[in-house]
Amino acid sequence: MKLHFSITAVEELRERRGGRYVLYSVCLEGFLLGKARYSQLRRWDAQLRQLFGNAVPPFPPKFYLVMTKSMADERRSQLEQYLQNVTLDSNITNSDVFIGFFRKLQQDTFKIQTQRAFLDVYLTDGSNIRLDIQTSDTAERILEVTLCKMGLSRELIKYFSLFFFQDHDDGALSVVKKVAEFELPYVSLQSMKELHCKLGIRKWYMDPSLDTLLMDCRASLNLLYMQAIQEVKRNWVKPTEGQMQELEFLQKNANRAKFLELIREVQFYGYVRLDPCICDYPEEGCSADIYVGNNEINCCIKLPTNQTKEVSFKINRLRSWQVTFLGATKDGEEDTLELRFEYNDSGTWQWIILYTKQKCEEELKARNVLLCGRNKGLIQEPTAEDGETG
Repeated sequence: MKLHFSITAVEELRERRGGRYVLYSVCLEGFLLGKARYSQLRRWDAQLRQLFGNAVPPFPPKFYLVMTKSMADERRSQLEQYLQNVTLDSNITNSDVFIGFFRKLQQDTFKIQTQRAFLDVYLTDGSNIRLDIQTSDTAERILEVTLCKMGLSRELIKYFSLFFFQDHDDGALSVVKKVAEFELPYVSLQSMKELHCKLGIRKWYMDPSLDTLLMDCRASLNLLYMQAIQEVKRNWVKPTEGQMQELEFLQKNANRAKFLELIREVQFYGYVRLDPCICDYPEEGCSADIYVGNNEINCCIKLPTNQTKEVSFKINRLRSWQVTFLGATKDGEEDTLELRFEYNDSGTWQWIILYTKQKCEEELKARNVLLCGRNKGLIQEPTAEDGETG
C-alpha cells in the first residue's frame, strides 16, 4: 500500500565551515519520522538503484545553481512524490537498504542510540505485554515477537498490526495511526510523548468474513473477541435490542466463538469509526458520525431540523478523492482537515465534503480506506487539484 509521506518543514542551516544546507522534515502519516538532507536521500537512492534498477522511481535532480524559492518548492514536492512512490514496491520496502536508512534516520533525529529497553504493547481489553527489546527493533519485529509470545500461529500474523492510540478522559479511544513495518515503535513513542500515545495490537482488515480464518487458533480467537467486546462497549457497532441481549448472554457464558459468529451480523462490525465530522451533504453545516468499511462510507447525518438521515456512499461509485489541510480558522483552534470525494449520485457526479479537527488520525483512516478501494480497482486515480491528493 502506498504510504503517505510528506515534508512539512524545510530548514536552511549553516555548516561549521560556513556553507549552507537544507534539512527536510520527513513525516509519515502526519508524524515526524526524521530529518534528512538532500545529499543523504540522494546517496540512499543510489544504493536502492544498485539493487533494484529501474524499479526505483525517478529521483529529483541536483541543482548546480543557487535555488530560487520556486525551485526549492519544486524540489520539496518532488521529494514527497519520490518517497510515496518508492514504497509501492514491497521488494524495496522489505530490503535492508530501505529499512536501514529509516532506522538510522529515526535514531539520529531523536538522538536515541541502540540499547536495551522495555516496551509495553497493549491489547484491546486494556492489559499489556511487556517486552525486552532493542530500541532499534522495527514494528515488524515487535509485532512478531508479541504475537508469538501469545501463541499465535505465524501464518496468521499478517492479519494483525501495531497501532498508536490514545485513551481520552471521557473513556473514548482514538486510533491515531497504523505503525509502518519499518518504523521503530520505541523511537516513535518518544517523539509523540505530548500526545500520550500507547502502542497496541488490533486486527488489520475490514472484511468481517475474514474472522472465520482465525477462529481455529486460540490466540487469534481471543484477540478478535477482545476487540469485538471493545467495539460493543464503545458503541462502535449498532446491534438491535435482540442482538444486544444475545451478545450479553454469550459474553456472560464466555462463548467466544458464538459471540463472534453473531457480531458479524451486527451493523458496523468491522468498520472504522471516525470522530464526528461536519459535512455539506445533503446541505452545508450538517454534523455526521462516519463509519467506513464493507466497501462503503456510511454517514449518520444530523439535519438542521434535528432529524437523522443515514446515507451510504458506496466505494465503487467514487471516482476520485482529495485531502487538504485548511489550517486553523481562529487562533487557538486545531487545524481543520478537508476530505472530499467525487461521487456518482443517480448518474450525476458531485463532490461530497467532510471537515474534521482530528487531522492526523482522520487523514490516516480516510486514506487507508480510499487507498484500499483503489487498490481493489474500485476507485480511479485521483484528479490533481489544489490540495493534497492521494
